[in-house]
Amino acid sequence: MFVVRPVERADIGALEAMAGVTIPGVHTLPRTREAIVAAVERSIASFAAHVDIPSEESYQFVLEDLRTRDVVGTASIHASAGSNGTYFAFRNDVIQQVSRDLNISHSVHALTLCSELTAYSHLSGFYIRNRDGAGLEAALLSRARLLYAVLAPHRFGDRFFVPLAGVTDGDGQSPFWNALGRKFFKMDFLEAERVIDGARNRTLIVELMPHYPVYVPLLPGDAQAALGQIHPSGQLAFQLLTQEGFEADEYIDIFDGGPILQAHRNALRSFCASQVRQVESAGRAAGAANGHDELVTYAVASSEANFRAVITACPPAESSQVVCLSRDAQQALGVSPGDSVTCVRI
Repeated sequence: MFVVRPVERADIGALEAMAGVTIPGVHTLPRTREAIVAAVERSIASFAAHVDIPSEESYQFVLEDLRTRDVVGTASIHASAGSNGTYFAFRNDVIQQVSRDLNISHSVHALTLCSELTAYSHLSGFYIRNRDGAGLEAALLSRARLLYAVLAPHRFGDRFFVPLAGVTDGDGQSPFWNALGRKFFKMDFLEAERVIDGARNRTLIVELMPHYPVYVPLLPGDAQAALGQIHPSGQLAFQLLTQEGFEADEYIDIFDGGPILQAHRNALRSFCASQVRQVESAGRAAGAANGHDELVTYAVASSEANFRAVITACPPAESSQVVCLSRDAQQALGVSPGDSVTCVRI
């Protein structure tokens, strides 16, 4: 069994080991111990903070294998993107051009620097060890942070977005960056990422990036082909997020051209399909399952104050006021019969 819980200081070593094997590029874990420690401390302070309006809080979660006690994954959610500035992205636009004299009318794909994602809640840092062999635990890790938002809606905005890493080659070169950003920053892709530390709200972005629409047909072919494309390492996250209800196409990352998925909370399954149920022990509830042999897989979360989330199979809970949890699931969640939990089908 796996559990997702808030990060703790004791997890720093495991996070440092994960950072050592992640691929070069954007939207990955902090790489240095100093940055990891800072992220963990910020998360601990955010969970402890009394929040009226979402601001600079950042919540980091880890996926723990309860059999081995190893931390095997992590994911984060930032309360308000650009809270200490402005979050920049490129918006996909279509510009209509018409010449009545020549009787010509056509549409041109253009990229416009925008700040429309500022104040959206920002999902990031999704990483799981053994990604290619990951099962339901990957879905748990991706969904758990949204279940926390369901339990603590005052801590987050009404809209969420997720940038996914774009196309880079084996040397960490980005065709989109080389065609556009490099012309203005005068540095390689990875160097630029190090300078801004993965942020998209630094003043130098608006100082250096083009303020006028970039006409996509003027970009080299490889840069055009990279627009909105996902690095192979991001395919798992993309599948999980689109199943959740996120959509792409409107925005792309200003550095590598990767897609930015976004959605209103009401379009996300964790918000619109989750249910609050009372815990009942699976053994004692066997006769209360109304003869159902079918088991359904749920992600189940405990409470905001002592947040834990697990995946478990149990009888359908939609038509009942209870959810039947095994003793192991109850222990992992830190709950007892009669306690309330939030569950959503996986």
